[in-house]
Amino acid sequence: MPELRKDPVVGRWVIISTERSRRPTNFTAGSHTKSGGFCPFCPGNEDKTPPEVYAIRPEGGVANGPGWSVRVVPNKFPALQIEGGLDRRGEGLYDRMNGVGAHEVIIESPDHDAELADLPAEHIRDVLLAYRERMLDLNGDRRLRYVLIFKNHGAAAGATLEHTHSQLIATPIIPRVLQEELEGSRRYFELKERCVFCDVVHQETEDGNGRRVVGMTDGFVALEPFAPRFPFETWILPRRHDAAFHSTDDPANEYLELAGLLRDTLRRLNQALDRPPYNFVLHTSPVSDGDLEYFHWHIEIMPHLTNVAGFEMGSGFHINPTPPEDAAQYLRQITVEEAGGGAR
Repeated sequence: MPELRKDPVVGRWVIISTERSRRPTNFTAGSHTKSGGFCPFCPGNEDKTPPEVYAIRPEGGVANGPGWSVRVVPNKFPALQIEGGLDRRGEGLYDRMNGVGAHEVIIESPDHDAELADLPAEHIRDVLLAYRERMLDLNGDRRLRYVLIFKNHGAAAGATLEHTHSQLIATPIIPRVLQEELEGSRRYFELKERCVFCDVVHQETEDGNGRRVVGMTDGFVALEPFAPRFPFETWILPRRHDAAFHSTDDPANEYLELAGLLRDTLRRLNQALDRPPYNFVLHTSPVSDGDLEYFHWHIEIMPHLTNVAGFEMGSGFHINPTPPEDAAQYLRQITVEEAGGGAR
């Protein structure tokens, strides 16, 4: 079974995942090409994945068969496993617990050669709906504290299969990066009685600034953060306060608008940077915390354009050679055909 171990110096939890070491060589980066090769995510190979936990089939059809447009399956080589109890325990000064959680794969399209940015906004909306449905389902598991959605696009960004997909990992603890965001936004709220993310959105969109805005709709904004860790790091946030991604009352329409802006942003990054490898993560409020007045869900998109080396690893500082104002201006100037979703 996987195990969670806590660093006694900084309080960082690490997953020791024995299942991940058992991946066969055909699941390593670079082993699949667009010209051919076996892909377990392609239609007709549904029996090569664990049984699906969610799927969208526009024309109907049986589970674990063809006809799907979005499909969610447990990861065959999970970082954490859903079965068992946490069994929290100590070993001298060390804390550990069983690696209980969920690890799922969201297969975003049946088309092996498509990228997320190439899909219609309506299809990306369905991917976002799949995120929401899985979050709502896992929120009912009392062992879990956080559900993280992320996407690794390209081998350099950690993707081990080429077929477009994103992943979900639900953990029994709140990840350290999220804990830092939560603590920082809570301190800001205690000082000013306002959400820091709402203040960022207001300053970037409504104070006549706009230097770091990449695109905007009535409900969402894509922007370059003021202090980005990476060149062309881009965030997408709702313009109104909303702590939890899954809490919307009108997911079909709101996610369609979000899908249009996400598609537009990814296409701008693709055109500007020659289709770079990238990661994106969805940060939302923890499972049990509900509608926090000081936190604001958001998507962070991080192209892989520079290497994280010894200074960054040893200090925690990031060296970014591209000012966010320059990155935003460059992305705004790009003409994207069929951006969809009302982006402007």
